[in-house]
Formats: sequence, structure tokens, C-alpha cells
Amino acid sequence: MRVCILGAGGLGSVFGAALALAGEEVTLIARPAHADAIRKNGLKLTGIRGEHIIREPLTAVADPKDAQGEFDYLILGVKGKDTDAALKGADCLRDRIKTALSFQNNVVKEDILARWLGDPKRVIGFSTIEAGHMVEPGHVHNGLTIPTTNYVGEMDGTLTPRVEALADAFNRAGMGTKAVTNIKQVLWEKLTQICGAAAWSVSCLAGGKDLYYPDGLVVREGAAHYVQVSRDALAVYKAMGYAPQNFYAPVSKLKELDAVEDFEAAVDMMMELGRGMQAQGYRGTTSMHEDVRRGKKTEVDWIIKPLIDKGLELGVPVPTLTAAYRIIKTLDNYLS
Repeated sequence: MRVCILGAGGLGSVFGAALALAGEEVTLIARPAHADAIRKNGLKLTGIRGEHIIREPLTAVADPKDAQGEFDYLILGVKGKDTDAALKGADCLRDRIKTALSFQNNVVKEDILARWLGDPKRVIGFSTIEAGHMVEPGHVHNGLTIPTTNYVGEMDGTLTPRVEALADAFNRAGMGTKAVTNIKQVLWEKLTQICGAAAWSVSCLAGGKDLYYPDGLVVREGAAHYVQVSRDALAVYKAMGYAPQNFYAPVSKLKELDAVEDFEAAVDMMMELGRGMQAQGYRGTTSMHEDVRRGKKTEVDWIIKPLIDKGLELGVPVPTLTAAYRIIKTLDNYLS
């Protein structure tokens, strides 16, 4: 199997490293400094999968036109806001790709890829909760995985050999992956989960540079804000005809939040979660919160706005989620 990862930053490089360690032939298209470091010293992977230096079968280039040969799969890994520029720069690859997918956190990525390729049948759906960040050029850290960390499926709800082959490759790479017939639901539930988390973390914690996810949950008002933001997002998801499944258990708590009708009981539950995270020494936060900390523009219009728009379409009021969106858009106006 030949795989090309377009936009191989932290997460893309984690995927590339895992696949290469499993014997798949991987080409990373990355920023020049990262590609140069990999060519010179190999790709260093640290974190939950141990420490590895990967040199083969892995190639790193800085320009799509330097990616050689045909590819069974192209995986788009840039931020949503960088999609148009990345795909335009990769036009030279369009006729050399059999199937495209993306692990971006949005629900329009498949349509964008279909328009770019000119054929929706060459696109499959994909969702992941795997986490990775760039330590320095040539070195990425894999900070999160769970038993089922990836989902892949055809957008028409069928199971096909190409979907099952990709799931098998990820499983052999140690990334628990399921081939599913309901990938659209997985994508919307993932968006519901990360929309609530991102909207809450930035609107609640962005004022403190040393505050992390559990630090907001252990404060009652912070936990209450989390519950209400999440319930707004859940209301839209359920209005679409879906029921929470916790596809990303144990990280996802959507079923639990939906099941607890009493608001104060839900707040207590989230405070207990925050205390447990603190006891475990967890010091992480959302990628949107990290963008704000680094002074980078966020993906607020890719992650939060779609649920607000869907709520308007379905007549579902989301006042707390809308307030969080306005706060983040104001911050975003001053980020580079």
C-alpha cells in the first residue's frame, strides 16, 4: 500500500510513522524544515507508542510535485483553514490518487475533496481522535490514543474492499480502527464532541496561559458552562435524528451528559471528571485553545459554526454555544 499524507505536521507525521512502522510505503508532504530534518535524521516518534526513528519505508518532501509515483490513498492533514491552498498546490497529484480522505475536524472535508478530484466516488469518510504535535522539525509526539481511535467508511454507507484494507492497515499499525456503514453519524458526533470541548475551553480558559482542561472543570461555574455548551451541541445532533453513541469512549461523555436530566447532577459529574483528570496529572487542552495560546487563528468557523448553522436550519436554539462562538470570533480577529 502506498500512502501520501498532504500536510504532515504533528498528527500527519504520527499517522505516517505508525503506517511506516507497519510496513506501508509512506510519503509525507511537510514544511521544508520538517522534511529536511526527516531526510537527514529520520522521523523521530515519541509518546504512547514508544520511541522510534523511522527512515524506511518513509519519504519526506516539501513540495507535492516531488512526491513520486501513484498512491492508493491520499490523506489530507492540514488545518481546515489551510485546505484550499494545500489542495491547489497539490493539483499535480490528482491523477495519481486512487482514493482520498481527511482527518480534519469538520463535516465538509469529503465534499471539498470530491470537488477537488472531480469525482465523489474517489473519496471515503474518515474520523480520528488520535493526537500528535510537533516537538521540533523531525520530531513528533503522540500524546493520545484509545482502543478505537479511527473510523473509516464509504459515504454511501456501504462496506468496500478499499475501506476494509485501510482499516486493516491502521490496525496493523496499532491504531484501533473500525470500518463502518454509518461514517456520516461518526463525523457529526465527533464534531459535536469537539465543538463543545473547543467552545468551552477557549471561552472559559483562554485568559489563563497556564490553565488546562481539568482546571476549568473543577470550578463549579466552569463545569456548568461545559454542561450547557455540550447540551446545546447535543440538541442539534439529536435533532438530526442521531442518538449519542460515544464512538470515542472512554474520552467521549456525550451519552452520559444526555442521560443525566438534572442539570446540577450533570455539573457534579463533570466536576468529578475534572478532579480525576487532575489526579492523573493530565495537562492537556483542545487544539483550538492551543491555537489561541500560540496567537494563531482558530478553526472556529469549521468546528463551531456548522453546528450553530445546523441549529438555525432545524429550529434548535443554541444560545450558550452561540455566545462562546462570538467570544472566540472576537479573539480570532486579533490572531495572526
